[in-house]
Amino acid sequence: MPAIAVHGGAGDIPAAELTPEREAAYRTGLEQALRAGQRILAAGGPSLDAVVAAVQVLEEDPLFNAGRGAVIAADGICELDASLMDGRDLRAGAVTGLRHVRSPIGLARLVMDRSPHVMLSGQGAEEFALEQGLEPVANRYFVTERRQRELAAALDASAGSFRESLMGTVGAVALDAAGDLAAATSTGGMTAKRWGRVGDSPVIGAGTYAANDCCAVSATGHGEYFIRATVAHEIASLIRYAGKSVRDAADIVVHEQLRRMGGEGGVIVVGRDGTLALPFNSRGMLRGSIDVLGRMTTGIL
Repeated sequence: MPAIAVHGGAGDIPAAELTPEREAAYRTGLEQALRAGQRILAAGGPSLDAVVAAVQVLEEDPLFNAGRGAVIAADGICELDASLMDGRDLRAGAVTGLRHVRSPIGLARLVMDRSPHVMLSGQGAEEFALEQGLEPVANRYFVTERRQRELAAALDASAGSFRESLMGTVGAVALDAAGDLAAATSTGGMTAKRWGRVGDSPVIGAGTYAANDCCAVSATGHGEYFIRATVAHEIASLIRYAGKSVRDAADIVVHEQLRRMGGEGGVIVVGRDGTLALPFNSRGMLRGSIDVLGRMTTGIL
């Protein structure tokens, strides 16, 4: 039976921000993403289509740090990253530094399917998007009042204690009826990032990985640590070479390896038998899943 999981960011969630209304909205967004993916899986569709559909729902929801609602860089511009991977044959697509592409994960899929490359960046990625017929959007499309307030706080010299409430990213992993695995991740990065900073989300093996012989992984958190630990591939390697279970492998990386480095965040993982793991070492992680028995769950803290 198919299984799917999604995440919507991990990090600190101040009590003042997590009002009953905000919590309900987060859960609604996660549920809508899960249902979008599950509809494809239930109809016998491929896991790759399911994870793209789930992530696109979250990219369109301004509550999450991806697509509309992405955090803003220090220069006032939103720059977006995404990647996905097909567990059947290890094909992958990734994009980084996008400013005018409405669905970064949609463009990553096109990079995988219609280009000879794995990762495209900046202007080149956007030229490719135009060649593929994608209609560009103004950068202000992504900007929300909430993200403008967060940027102002981050840039304020008196706000030295500023920390993002959610170190953002959205993602999805899925197993389909054919036994194929896929993973997808999309993000706006970090508030007030500079110098063209790129996190783990578009990096295959760090923020995204899928292979049918072991698992599919999407990560969220402080990307610099996830890159250094090659988190997604490390989890896969523990399953593939050390014989660890999906849950044990995810726990070892998130609760042991990342903690030792000082890294904060979490992952969603689905194994080839449909086993799900959604560990995090931060105060919270927006997450949800539908397991092989069709049971939906969502969580925040």
